[in-house]
Amino acid sequence: MTRPTAKEIKAMSDVAGVPVDNEVAARIANSIGPAFEGFAPIAGTLPFELEPSTFLLAQNAKVSQ
Repeated sequence: MTRPTAKEIKAMSDVAGVPVDNEVAARIANSIGPAFEGFAPIAGTLPFELEPSTFLLAQNAKVSQ
């Protein structure tokens, strides 16, 4: 999980059909960046499945250590 750049934010917003200019993309990247940095130490360790239909299975799965 890496901190998104303004260029990536701009590309994602364009694909989503909500285009923003470069200045707004930079502000968005700066505002959500700390959240990405905060989760970096535990990235990839949370029991979360990206497919919504199997989320309950992933949520209820027991993690073996």
